[in-house]
Amino acid sequence: MYNEFWIFGYGSLCWSPNFEYLDRTVGCIKGFKRRFWQNNTVQRGTIDKPGRVVTLVENDKAETWGVAFKVKGDAALKYLGVRECLLGGYITTTGEFHPKEGGSPLKVLVYVATQKSQHWAGKAPTKDIALQIANAQGVNGHNVEYLLRLAEFMRTEAPEVRDRHLFELESIVVQLLGQYSEENSHLMERQGDKTLKEERAYKISCAAS
Repeated sequence: MYNEFWIFGYGSLCWSPNFEYLDRTVGCIKGFKRRFWQNNTVQRGTIDKPGRVVTLVENDKAETWGVAFKVKGDAALKYLGVRECLLGGYITTTGEFHPKEGGSPLKVLVYVATQKSQHWAGKAPTKDIALQIANAQGVNGHNVEYLLRLAEFMRTEAPEVRDRHLFELESIVVQLLGQYSEENSHLMERQGDKTLKEERAYKISCAAS
């Protein structure tokens, strides 16, 4: 039987753990920075258009904020073994978690990606990562949703913390979405009745076939 232990989440686990836990606390793990350096070809992307998700990169001066979950038994480990390791390409390590509310540090299990992972994407210009996120979607939803939910988590649970990499990506992606929306709007204006005629023609051809 497994004893009680803690799991640290710094990506989608922050808002969607999908496993039972005994307790939950917000805080940070020191010595790591969060980066969108891991490709994802299932949950937030495809093989042809992989999405970008976060991993932890060692940095002595950095800290990454997220959520520690207290669990018991092996159910969470089995679930995360599929979600994070098999599908995500992560491995496990341990770290020291510092609760926001204070108190003694907690030893936590952490899922991280390394350069040995088949899904490793690595460092790239922020604009390039943003473009990849803006154009990727997987079985769990659009890659943009992943980015925005993580930014929302930080603003809600750790509003005093400035995650520069995360918020810069969010700003660029929001701008890109605005451009796409404006371009699509102009396209529809230019096409006008032609679009409606093509739609009617398509429906008629389908009905006749």
